[in-house]
Amino acid sequence: MKTKNFYKNKIGIIGLGYVGLPLAVAFSKKFDVVGFDVNKKKISNIIKRKNISEISKKDQKQLKQFKVTSDKKFLRNCNIYIVTVPTPIHENNKPDLRLLIKATTQVSNILKKGDLVIFESTVYPGTTEEICIPILEKNSKLKLNNNSKEFDKNTFFCGYSPERINPTDRTHLLPNTNKVVSGSSKKVKNFLKKKEKTIIKANIHSAPNIKVAEASKMIENVQRDLNIALINELSIIFNKLEIKTLDVLKAASTKWNFSTFYPGLVGGHCIGVDPYYMAHKAKLLKVKSDLILGGRRINDYMPTYVGKKFIKKLSLLKNKNQKKKKVLIMGITFKENCPDVRNSKVMEIYEFLKNKNLQLDLFDPVANQEEFKKLYKTKLIKNIRNNFYDGIIISVRHLNFVKLGFEKIKKYAKKDSIIFDLKSIFPKNSSDFSL
Repeated sequence: MKTKNFYKNKIGIIGLGYVGLPLAVAFSKKFDVVGFDVNKKKISNIIKRKNISEISKKDQKQLKQFKVTSDKKFLRNCNIYIVTVPTPIHENNKPDLRLLIKATTQVSNILKKGDLVIFESTVYPGTTEEICIPILEKNSKLKLNNNSKEFDKNTFFCGYSPERINPTDRTHLLPNTNKVVSGSSKKVKNFLKKKEKTIIKANIHSAPNIKVAEASKMIENVQRDLNIALINELSIIFNKLEIKTLDVLKAASTKWNFSTFYPGLVGGHCIGVDPYYMAHKAKLLKVKSDLILGGRRINDYMPTYVGKKFIKKLSLLKNKNQKKKKVLIMGITFKENCPDVRNSKVMEIYEFLKNKNLQLDLFDPVANQEEFKKLYKTKLIKNIRNNFYDGIIISVRHLNFVKLGFEKIKKYAKKDSIIFDLKSIFPKNSSDFSL
């Protein structure tokens, strides 16, 4: 961490996903940068500019300006390390810190006196200080410097700055999004603010300590998860009342202090994950987190709820003697206009329906086909037949589907059929069901 020759700092970014790649692009305009990822296929794609959804076409021109590699030897000459690896959950909904621990270990083996390690991966409060820093100290034989005055000892520095990247969002970008920074000392926090100001035009908030910064990231997504869970639960009630959720929201939003959230499938890497991290920490502290986990239960139930509603409606069709009804699911990514198929709740609907004696087709022109096949061991169809399906589920609000229009989609279905428009893309009375 060079304070005098500020722009002589060399930054190594570990993890080139939605968080790391935009950071590498931004910092490479001001600093010498090395972008590292263990995934050789990803590195190859970045070098070839192939299947890169993390940054815009314009920013892809900047890829020539820094080293992209899966060889950790190129990280040795860096003196600032930014760790941006994923922090998912295990199947039992417990935090999965394996990638974070592996990345921290890699950094610890090349850490030098005076280096700075910054974590941006989303973690529960206390993770950086209780798990990451001990690894850095043990393997490097250095100590954390938490005294601003001591720069000549055998120490390293540490910071935490939660990421706020919204995949495929071309409005709320890195430069115009407020940033939170924290560090092991006041000197580190001041340095981080100066560093972030080289790429961020928005405000930079200095949190009192690392735990506060970690917790701020947690509650951003816990709050959103709970708000969506409330609307999802209400949408189930409204469905029983035979009224439209969107009509209720439209009426309620006329009040000045009403916050509008919409029902839906909550997948992805943040909103569907972070509440479990917070609940895990609460359990370690012997504190109940009934509300947090209650929201998770509701949102995790929604694919089953949709599946059950769909089967019930499908069973009411006139053609009951047909051996295998044909069903089309349109959209399988975890969010609209995004190629990422990981942690998709749509695939839970698919798994539910798979055991119901149906012929299922999956269609998504936006999805990463290669990754989808690898993860789910099945294929996406490329073309849709007209007058073929007994049921259609429009599950993701892709711009492609909006442009296609309901009348065109309706042509894919038989005369006697059902269509679920989960995200209410089209006029409210056009489909047979929406959340």
